[in-house]
Parts: sequence; C-alpha cells; structure tokens
Amino acid sequence: MRVRGDWALPVGVAATLLTLVAVFYYPVGSVLASAVSVGGRLTLSPLVAVLGDPFYTGAFHSLVTEPTTVPRGFVRWVGSGTPSVRLGLFGFTAYQALLSTLASVAVGLPGAYLLARFEFPGRRFVRSVTILPFVLPSIMVAVGFLAMFGRTGLLNDLLGVVGLGPLELTFTLELIVLAHAFYNAPLVTRLVTAAWESVDADRVETARTLGATPRRAFRDVTLPQLLPALLTASVLTFVFTFMSFPLVLALGGLQLATVEVWLYARVRDLALTEAATLGALETALSLGLVYVYLRFEAMQIRSRGESRGLARTPLLDGWRSLLDPRRLGLLAYGAVVLVLFVGPLASLVIESVTTPSGRLTLDYYAFLLSQQSSAAAGTTRPLPAIVNSLLFGAGALLLALPMGVVVSVVATRDGRGSRLAEALLTAPLAVSGIVLGLGMLRTLVFGTTVFGHRITLTGPVAIVAAHAVAGYPFVSRNVTPALSGVDDRLGEAARALGADRTAVLTDIELPLVAPALVAGAAFAFAISVGEFDSTVLLAEGLDSATMPVALERYIGNRSLGPNLGPATAMGTVLLAVTTVSFVIIDRVGGRWER
Repeated sequence: MRVRGDWALPVGVAATLLTLVAVFYYPVGSVLASAVSVGGRLTLSPLVAVLGDPFYTGAFHSLVTEPTTVPRGFVRWVGSGTPSVRLGLFGFTAYQALLSTLASVAVGLPGAYLLARFEFPGRRFVRSVTILPFVLPSIMVAVGFLAMFGRTGLLNDLLGVVGLGPLELTFTLELIVLAHAFYNAPLVTRLVTAAWESVDADRVETARTLGATPRRAFRDVTLPQLLPALLTASVLTFVFTFMSFPLVLALGGLQLATVEVWLYARVRDLALTEAATLGALETALSLGLVYVYLRFEAMQIRSRGESRGLARTPLLDGWRSLLDPRRLGLLAYGAVVLVLFVGPLASLVIESVTTPSGRLTLDYYAFLLSQQSSAAAGTTRPLPAIVNSLLFGAGALLLALPMGVVVSVVATRDGRGSRLAEALLTAPLAVSGIVLGLGMLRTLVFGTTVFGHRITLTGPVAIVAAHAVAGYPFVSRNVTPALSGVDDRLGEAARALGADRTAVLTDIELPLVAPALVAGAAFAFAISVGEFDSTVLLAEGLDSATMPVALERYIGNRSLGPNLGPATAMGTVLLAVTTVSFVIIDRVGGRWER
C-alpha cells in the first residue's frame, strides 16, 4: 500500500499534465503554430502579413477609408485632411491598458494607505470585500456601467433632477478605463496593503530619530519597501487590461476595439488564420509580461522579512480629527469609491425595475419569462442559460479542484524540477480565454485525429474543459500558501508511523487547509458561472448558452432598441446566482473552520 500511495502524487501530476495537454497545450499550440505555418509548411507569411499591416502595428498612413469602417480608438489625427499617425491595434491596446493601469493605481493606492495605516469599524470587512470584483462576471459589470453611466442611466437621471446633463460616456475610452479600474484597483489595494503592513517600523523610527521629516522618512524608507508590491500590481493590472475582452466589447465595441475584441470579430468572420496569428502574437506578449510580473513578485517576496509592522492609528479620533486634511481626503476618497464600486451594481438592480421615465415596473422580468416560453427561432431563453451555467460550473469544479490541489502540492515541494513543473502547470494564467476558445474550436470541436480515430468534443464538454482550465489556477493560488504553512513535522511523524505520502496529504494536510480549499472551490465555481471569453466561441447555438452569453445577446439585440431593461434584468439574475453560489460554498467552508 505504501508504494502505491507514494506513486499517487506522480500519477496525479501526470494526469493533470495529460489533461492540460489535451485541453490547453494542444489547442493553444495549434493557434501558435498557425502563425508560422500554412498548409503544413513552415512560413512566416502570416506573421509578415499582420506585422506589416499599419492597421495592426501603426504607421504614417493616409486614411483612405471612412472613419466608421475601422476602429476609431487607435486613430490619432494630426490635422484634418492630412496624413494621420495611427497607433495601430496593438498600440491602442497597450495605450488603453496603460491608462487603465494608471487609473487603477490612482484609485487603489489611497485604499491601501487607508487600510494599512488606519483603524476604523468595519476595516476587516472592507479589506475582505476587495476580493469581490474577481468573482463578478465582467459582462454583468459592463451592463452595470451602462446602467449607471449610459445616456439613460442612473447618473444622467440624477443630473437631470438638478438641471444638468446629459453626460455622454457610452462608447468612450474614459468609460472603459473606469470599468477596468473597478476590477483592478482592488488588486492594487490588496497587494500594496500587505506590503505596507509589513514595512519595518524600526527603520522608519530610526530615520525619524536621525532628523528625517515624515515625508523624507516615507520617501527614503517606506517607499522602497512598497515599490516591489506596486510594480507587481501594476504589471499584473497591465496584463489583465491588455487582454480584457467583455468590458471592451460591451462598452466600446468595434469602435474602440482592442486585440481581443478584433480577434473575436475575425473568428466570427471565419478569418481563422488571421485570428490565430493575432492570438499567437498576443500570447507571446502576455507571456513576456507574466515573466516580468513573476520577477517583480519574487523581488517582493525577497523584500519581506520578520519585522515589527507600523502601528495603525484611529481614523476618527474625536471631532478634531475631522479637521485633519488627510482624514478629510480619505473620507472624500471613500465617497468616490462608494460611487465607483457600489454605483454600477446598484444601478444594475435599480434599472431592472424602473422605466426610463422613473416608474417602477416588472416588465423586464416579464420579458425574460416571455422569452422562456417563446418558440421563435433564435430566441435565447433565460432558464436553460441559468441551468447551463450551474451545470457547467459544477462540472468545471470537479475537474479544477483536484488539478489545483496537484499544482499546490508540486509548488510546495523543493527542487528545480518542481519549479519547472509549477510553471508549466500555471501557464493558463498567461493565455486569454479567446485564444483558448479559438484553439479548442480549431482542434477539439471541429475534430482531431488520434491514432486513426476522429475525436470531437461537443460544445458543453468543451465549455466545461475550458472553464476548468480557467478555474484551477485560482484553486492553487488559495491552497498553495496554506499548504506551505502546514508544519512539516506533522507529515514526518505520520510517515514515521507508516503513512504514505497520499495518506499524509488526504488525512492530515488537506483537512488542515480545508478553508483555503473551499475558498479556491468558490472562486473556481464563480469564475465558471461568469466566464464569457471562451464560452461565447464554444457555445453551440442556443442549447449551450450560459447566463453571460445570454446577457451579451440581450445587449446586442437591436429589436429591443436602446432600452437596457431586459439586459439589466438578466444581469440582476446573474448577480443573484453568482452571489448565492459563492455564499453557499463559503458557508460550507465555514463549517470546516469551526
């Protein structure tokens, strides 16, 4: 039994690798190969065609088409009727990612300062909810931003009451940047808060004793200790916003197309070779950015040490504290953050039960029920979409949970081989869902031949596999730190008593890290329920549509006119299902903690 148990981990690693080879490396590899081969022959012509096209790379170029026929976001005019300087599709994608990163840092840094340096009622709750944007479906958040900042949205309704407006933000770069800040500012806050709390207080006090002013002590002592975390958060934010898809698709469309959105458009037009080349170039860029991120993350880990952290001071210490400019600024910041983060979700719910004239109504939910009973061709019914999302989420969880545990076990083992294996097993973090979906379409869905047998995956199976690939890294990101903190002596004592490695893992280590395991499961399930990127390509017709796909179709349904009501109703249902699912799994995990 012991020999068999000791073989369980290598078998688990091999099974995980084989699964990834089948549903990740092979499909993504086919996309990368398409950039350097045509008809089975090696060639650079696809790459040359894309890299030599000013549409993609930017160049001094006379605009010979109407502005509405090309994405206007990356067109920068020098002057009317003169040659234009175009950033190109890749240049504009990087440009909006840079703006989004700067906005995320600008919104997230004050939050890190507030959480790290001040004590106030609800601080732990505020810190814990900074993780929530990562489990909210991005297509739903996009509808929330349209419901709040759109021409008929809640913001313009409020401005109209005081005789102002309307404010036109729909299909603008500013709205996309704002939505990206909604998602990524909490990431900046979490990473920088952790670094700020670990700043060596002794070094700061020594600097002050030697005559340094508070500003000088911050610049020379505190800031260098925060810089690795800030760089890590910035690079990771840039990666996420560079590969952003649903937010840009819903808030910018083809008018503000990024690489991901244009790649999706080329797939829809069946220009698969061009789409594959774009996907290969984007993946190469994202892999390079992820490498930079890992270097900064390693720098951040090395900079940490056992030290006495800075003490927090009360945020409100009597009425005189309200006169402190810092505290007044933080209170104003809190109001802005409340509007940015609560406003879109509240607007989503409010707009789903009100008419454009402000009258309460349930007509939009009645519309969803009518869609459910409609027999018209092309109708997206909400109930099957809800059921599909839950079933796909459960199936993805069954795959993602053991895969994530295997990656965590590998990550906590010492040795160069384990580092290489961990890198291979976490590669999906650097590949967008659109590229994965395109690869699965080209191979598994359209069919591939293995040892003379034709193998195809139906839409639902392919979707579950894609969701599992997207979800298991979040399981490992939760479980790995917890496993690293388990006392090695417990396992050594069990091994001395005859337990094999598998028994130590299942009977001792996993029960000790059960809360982290359940947290990872909650993330994997919620991510599956809200996943849109690969699903929109892999969903076959109407039978395998999920809630995010149905929501996107309601947004794009021209027969509904400019009214977002049905989309906000579907978005509210998606918000409710995601929240309830996340809370249920979290509550189940709470039992382990007791």
